Amino acid sequence: MEEKTYRTMGGSGALNIAVGVVTLVVGVASGVLLLISGAKLLAGRNKILF
Repeated sequence: MEEKTYRTMGGSGALNIAVGVVTLVVGVASGVLLLISGAKLLAGRNKILF
């Protein structure tokens, strides 16, 4: 019984680490994209004519 619990906890820990890495990568990528698009909007605001 203890061996099954040990294996389950190991698999769960590995899955949590993998999901954490994926979440970190997606978060950093979306942050970079938001920074770039915000900078483009600020740079292009003086080209708008009303």
